[in-house]
Amino acid sequence: MKIARLLLLLCILFIFLVGCSSATGNPTPKDFLKYDHADIFLLDDTVFSNSQDIEWVTALDYKLGEQIGEIANQANKAFKFKNGTANKLPIGTKIFETDTPAYIGIVDGEKIPYLKMVEG
Repeated sequence: MKIARLLLLLCILFIFLVGCSSATGNPTPKDFLKYDHADIFLLDDTVFSNSQDIEWVTALDYKLGEQIGEIANQANKAFKFKNGTANKLPIGTKIFETDTPAYIGIVDGEKIPYLKMVEG
């Protein structure tokens, strides 16, 4: 009887541990590049997605902060993405943080807002 209880307890513990460890983590370039309209870049192992069509983002009143990166590569395949890679932004685009959740890529003087894509 004690062995049956112990096995039941171990099974419950195992199910609990497996269920808790199934966190998926932050999205990857592969998660976005399956869509034709994707406009992303990767910096610090985090995907940033174009948010110029999101009303609350375009309504933000922000101050441009420090430059956090620059686009050094272009790719349309997820396996080719590394930090500094974008699928639409041209090479040389500078990326700036702001005092809001938005990040800004500047292309030919146009400020394009991006949001950091994080889980949760």
